Amino acid sequence: MSRYEKRRGGGGRTGNGILAICLTLFIFSFSVVLVLNSRWLYYLDITLLGIEKSSGMPVAEIRANYDRLIDYNQFWYRGTLVFPTLKMSEHGAIHFAQVKRIFDVIEVGCIVTGVFSLAGIISKHRRRQYGYLKIAGVLAITIPAVLGILAALDWQKFFIRFHRIFFHNNYWLFDPDTDPVINILPENYFMHCAIFILALIAAGAIVCLRMYRRRIRRQ
Repeated sequence: MSRYEKRRGGGGRTGNGILAICLTLFIFSFSVVLVLNSRWLYYLDITLLGIEKSSGMPVAEIRANYDRLIDYNQFWYRGTLVFPTLKMSEHGAIHFAQVKRIFDVIEVGCIVTGVFSLAGIISKHRRRQYGYLKIAGVLAITIPAVLGILAALDWQKFFIRFHRIFFHNNYWLFDPDTDPVINILPENYFMHCAIFILALIAAGAIVCLRMYRRRIRRQ
């Protein structure tokens, strides 16, 4: 916290804390939304993970079904999920509907926190208060560091616990015979997504901390 902010008193500190939380939530939600829409990552994994061979499906068909799933998870999409060439069980449909609701919340949250963060940053910049950057940076770097360590220690256990926290049923345990989409969604792909998300959050944290140091030096 700068000397200027200390002179401002408790109001500035409270405002910094609220803005820092809002900015941290934006960094998290933006990272998730960006990875959700990074189709290139999955296209790359088709080759790296040998999905074409393991699923017995041509690349064009794999992409078509994957693209339909990503389109379905956009918050503005309000239709039902129907894969171009893959069948789906009732339990599979319920699970994907639950996943969509989670992404809907994250995507809307990204927009809302982004707007409020921008407004707060403009206000704080005018008042020369930059403590929120330090708080947001610490929050954003600490959480992914802890999650990254847990995932690195035992990815499969982390993966299972993640699903048990967010889903109160076992519908995410797909049977390839009734939900063949699981054949084109290997567990390692989700691990790559998690790594990408944590890396983006860490990058956001570093940006916040560097901006804070730069602003304080100027003051």
